[in-house]
Amino acid sequence: MLEGFFTSRELAERWKFTPETMKKWRCAGKGPHHHKMGGRILYSIEDIEQFEKDALRHHTSMVQAPSSTAAK
Repeated sequence: MLEGFFTSRELAERWKFTPETMKKWRCAGKGPHHHKMGGRILYSIEDIEQFEKDALRHHTSMVQAPSSTAAK
């Protein structure tokens, strides 16, 4: 892994997905933002962590992640 970046394969391994799923997500505009550098697809750790945070759900009827400032 490049410092601060994951390749598509590394991110797929992190999430237990196939590299093909990551490619489909990129084509569909899903997933974290990606960078194309020198023909390589790279994802910054900051974008990955933000995407994971935004995808967090407490129950299945939630449409978006809860606000970190919401009262508990």
